[in-house]
Amino acid sequence: MIQQRAEQASHTLSDVELVARARGRDGDAFREIMQRYNRRLYRIARSVLRNDADAEDAVQEAYVSAFTHLDGWRGEASFATWLSRIVLNEALGRLRQKQPTVAIDTVTPRKEAEIIQFPHSADNDDPERSMAQRQILELVEKATDSLPEPYRLVFVTRVIEGMSIEETAEILGVKPETVKTRLHRARQLVRDQLDKQIGPVLMDAFPFAGRRCSRMTEHVLQRLGLAP
Repeated sequence: MIQQRAEQASHTLSDVELVARARGRDGDAFREIMQRYNRRLYRIARSVLRNDADAEDAVQEAYVSAFTHLDGWRGEASFATWLSRIVLNEALGRLRQKQPTVAIDTVTPRKEAEIIQFPHSADNDDPERSMAQRQILELVEKATDSLPEPYRLVFVTRVIEGMSIEETAEILGVKPETVKTRLHRARQLVRDQLDKQIGPVLMDAFPFAGRRCSRMTEHVLQRLGLAP
């Protein structure tokens, strides 16, 4: 019970408070930091490496590096930005080991971030809807993976993760105007990819089958006095 209360309390702590506790070797603080930023850091690493296992390894290594050098965060940037830079550098370092010529600025090329989310269906056990959503997400992932690296990094940080232009620019070490330009181009490229592939998936859009179909059918039959 005491442990549970301690974990609940850690959810309300600011990053500054969590880091202070982590510097004191508080295991719950480390755990809360990772739970708070796992998704963001994984997506950044994944946008560079385009491999799930490699991205996970990069995030783990970045955490170890960050946690053993917490004094390196002095508050000039947010803690999230500081962590994001570490994982980005780790991922890029791993990529350069495979492709020595990789550089983030080798490719020169509007509105606020749009976090890609699908609303939870009221009928969560509808297999047709779930499958259609999974197919669309897979297409988005493939289209994102196909982007040249500079565009892919901006697309993931801005559109998928929902970071601001300023934070994205700080993490990537580029000007805000560069972020805007690359994001505009990335949107165009993703849109082109989806236009080519989305047609077959949309055939399954707005499904009305499974339990929803059966439920309505039975309801109509009952109203007609034909229910068994």
